[in-house]
Amino acid sequence: MKHNNQSDFTSCFLCIKQAVSIINDMDTGKFPRLLSRIVQKLHLKAEQSFNEEEEEKLQAAFSLEKQSLKLVLETISFILEQAVYHNLKTPVFRQQLENIHLEASKTEAFASVWENAGQETVEKFRQRTLTPKKLETTAWQLNLQMAQSTQAKMKSPKAVLELGVSTEDTKIPTNAEAIAPHNLEKIFVEFSHQELLEFYNKLETIQAQLDSLT
Repeated sequence: MKHNNQSDFTSCFLCIKQAVSIINDMDTGKFPRLLSRIVQKLHLKAEQSFNEEEEEKLQAAFSLEKQSLKLVLETISFILEQAVYHNLKTPVFRQQLENIHLEASKTEAFASVWENAGQETVEKFRQRTLTPKKLETTAWQLNLQMAQSTQAKMKSPKAVLELGVSTEDTKIPTNAEAIAPHNLEKIFVEFSHQELLEFYNKLETIQAQLDSLT
């Protein structure tokens, strides 16, 4: 994704820096147990590492606000998933953590957990389908919906994204021009202006996280 607005990129970069800053300030004694729990459930797509009650206990244990804890958990999961995806050796993983300015004790906690459970986690991921659906095509359209009241002149704009996805069983021709609509599953997603903005910001955050690890 190209960054068309310098302020948007700066905002996302600051978000990543915030996550690292929070992690650096977390209790060093408790942090390894948090990592171990996350890595144990990392391969379970439909199951979160912590339920709502456990997250409340984590907030108290680490003296974090709800949103800060959410940012921390998402960032830790992302870092570990990247290590799984690239099947990183521990020294390389340690170096990448240092590159994003994670402080020494937290870097060593990550490295220790990865050294002990990394290969097992990679194998768990290999036993499941990593990408059951692959995005092949995109399209969009803008709809204007009239207000319910006949007196009102306001129109509510809605953006509709059309995503053409394939599964592992779908045989897509190598020639892109030969891809027929019936080869793909079409998914339609409707966004209001605010929803589209939030979705864009999440994509920008993901892009910034990817940039920080490459």
